[in-house]
Amino acid sequence: MATLNANLKRSAASHPEAVAFEFLNKRTTYREFLQAAQNVAGNLIKMCIQKGDRVALLSGNSPEFIISYYGILLAGAEVVPINPIYTPHEIQFILQNSQAKSAIIVAPLLPAFQALKAGLPDLQQVFVLGETQETEWIRPFSKLLTPTDGIEGGNVEVTEDDVAIILYTSGTTGAPKGAMLTHRNLTSNANSIAEYLEMGQQDKTVAVLPMFHVFCMTVCMNAPIALASCIVIIPRFSLGDVIRTIQQTKATIFAGVPTMYNFMMLYPEAKPEDLETLRICISGGSALPVALLHSFEAKFHKTISEGYGLSEASPVTAFNPVDGVRKPGSIGCSIPGVENRVVDENDNELPRGEVGELVVRGPNVMKGYLNMLEDTAITLRNGWLHTGDMATMDEDGYIYIVDRKKDVIIVGGYNVYPREVEEVLYQHPEIIEAAVIGVPDENFGEAVHAYVVRCNKSVTEEALIEYCRTELAKYKVPHKIVFLEELPKNTTGKILRRSLKNFVMKG
Repeated sequence: MATLNANLKRSAASHPEAVAFEFLNKRTTYREFLQAAQNVAGNLIKMCIQKGDRVALLSGNSPEFIISYYGILLAGAEVVPINPIYTPHEIQFILQNSQAKSAIIVAPLLPAFQALKAGLPDLQQVFVLGETQETEWIRPFSKLLTPTDGIEGGNVEVTEDDVAIILYTSGTTGAPKGAMLTHRNLTSNANSIAEYLEMGQQDKTVAVLPMFHVFCMTVCMNAPIALASCIVIIPRFSLGDVIRTIQQTKATIFAGVPTMYNFMMLYPEAKPEDLETLRICISGGSALPVALLHSFEAKFHKTISEGYGLSEASPVTAFNPVDGVRKPGSIGCSIPGVENRVVDENDNELPRGEVGELVVRGPNVMKGYLNMLEDTAITLRNGWLHTGDMATMDEDGYIYIVDRKKDVIIVGGYNVYPREVEEVLYQHPEIIEAAVIGVPDENFGEAVHAYVVRCNKSVTEEALIEYCRTELAKYKVPHKIVFLEELPKNTTGKILRRSLKNFVMKG
């Protein structure tokens, strides 16, 4: 049976002394990893976590993230990964919507959780990574790592169809939606990626992408664990740390977003020999500019394979082959077991070369959105996942993203949805109208720009940006705010974002 739990147990049984992950010069074997995850599972069960309960996980890249992730799964529970830099408002919504029963959090978030606790009736306990004063509902994470008496974690029966992860992805209509990814969804995608990229047990994969993001979760975590290979954990993206770690660990696989490759290109001290041990470089999260691809490869003599995915597909659906024909500007071909098509508005497949919506089907496609039957029915219709991206497919099956049907803005690989930022701006008492778009940015791919109509001209750009910082994660905060007398609209009163983009071009 293909489950994430079974993958970890199989790897620990076949390669118990192989290194599962390296972090700051400390190595953890698969035997030690499994034991720690089983301890977490046993203690969660002991503290009343039952099969199907949800446990939120708010942590940066660390061994504790991986151990917690698999510990929750071994307990038969569902992981709700949350970006730890989210504001209390954003965290509260996800905790309420998912009805999370427990949470594992980094210490700096504790004051926020204490403030939110009264409004979270389902949340029974919080485990803090780091030193903390224990109370009735607050406990140190170390409590989860202690051996359990008579309770062996990992023996809960889990099937392929059980939900493993609930991954919140913001929607163009406002509130984030919880994509329910099953064990089958995640294991099939990890296996397909490992096969397509020809990953092996001897590989060392750099995990510098955020582990709470599904790109890292599948490519840099679940795939290596299924192969009993090594994960090289880097807490955050710092050019010096990344290059030094690749050299020291002799890493062989690097996955990043275009922004990371751009910063590497611009790093004056970086040399081809710094990346000598890498055999695969992967790019995803947003479109990789062809000029950047060529410049990077000329400087470092390494090939970048670009791919495509979305949270609802666990996430990867297409990739340029590592060995074989690679077409710059293309997101590649369908990975094993996954089908991509380009269709018209009636879901009829279009001839090659014509522009339509990209749709996907396969064992990696989500079960649906949590408690959102209507949204699920719209997105998963006629047996296909509708991505909302406009694309073409050539005669060889290579896919080219033409434009986004949705208005998503991609900042350094992170999705920012205009409606979410607009809702925050509309809550300001001095704002009459607001519209948000993405504009090209040489460092982060796109930047968030807001166009607003204010009723009080004493309201400044700086004050509005500071206001947004209290309500939104850093990457969602507008980089620039432009004040207009009125926003461009059509005859029905709909704000014309395309006109705002033209305004940017003229400006």
